[in-house]
Amino acid sequence: MNPVYWISGLFGCIFFTGTVLADAPNEYVNYSDSGHELDFPAYHDPLDELDIDKSETRYQFERSSLRALNVQDPLEGMNRRIYRFNAQFDQHVYLPVVRTYVWATPKVARKGVSNFFNNLKDIPHLGNSLLQGKFQRSAETTARLLFNSILGIGGIFDVANSMGLPQQPEDFGQTLGVYGVPPGPYLVIPFLGPSSLRDGTGKVVDWAIEDNVNYMNNRDFMNDYQATWGIWAIDLRYQTPFRYGALDSPFEYDQVRYLYTKLREFQVDN
Repeated sequence: MNPVYWISGLFGCIFFTGTVLADAPNEYVNYSDSGHELDFPAYHDPLDELDIDKSETRYQFERSSLRALNVQDPLEGMNRRIYRFNAQFDQHVYLPVVRTYVWATPKVARKGVSNFFNNLKDIPHLGNSLLQGKFQRSAETTARLLFNSILGIGGIFDVANSMGLPQQPEDFGQTLGVYGVPPGPYLVIPFLGPSSLRDGTGKVVDWAIEDNVNYMNNRDFMNDYQATWGIWAIDLRYQTPFRYGALDSPFEYDQVRYLYTKLREFQVDN
């Protein structure tokens, strides 16, 4: 999955947003069909100074807890700048585009779009399950692909989930971890967020798997109609529950870094 295509597609969608955003209702919008309520207002810049009473125990606790959040981060200065850029981009560009998408698109259509792209993700999920020796999971993912691609009309309907076959994500970063490759230094990737040297490499491999498999000729279609990359990018944010500033802490960068690292450790071990 070439990131150049989806970035260019996303910025193409921004022009559309500028023409219709003024007509969109200026209110809280629950834009995720997965049950996560994500309201667009009340954004907090995670790196601005917060109004915290430093005499209170909460501040002292958070400050003293930073030692427990230590993660290998030799590029911290650069990572923090990218984190701030991502937060500002999310507030001023990404979320307004997603809000317009929600306003202009019926929920059933948004669900179908999400299901379609999620179905394509099962290609690298299947490959990585096999590489990790998780053969039962591989069989279940294969069944998901067949049911959703055939009965679900190219993945627009997630019939496999209702049949007791939920999506079981596996990525190449996890595969490398299973075989003992350490995560390496922590990285914050522009637009994409938290990662590591191992996981960033894994993303590239997973994109290459999707591109080369070209399941149902989806890559040929998306490359011929590059606006679909913008739709993919919008749907990616639409399905992501993370909100910058949600932790309401001056140490959000450290906490996100720690939580991401622990989550990846858990995913590798399971």
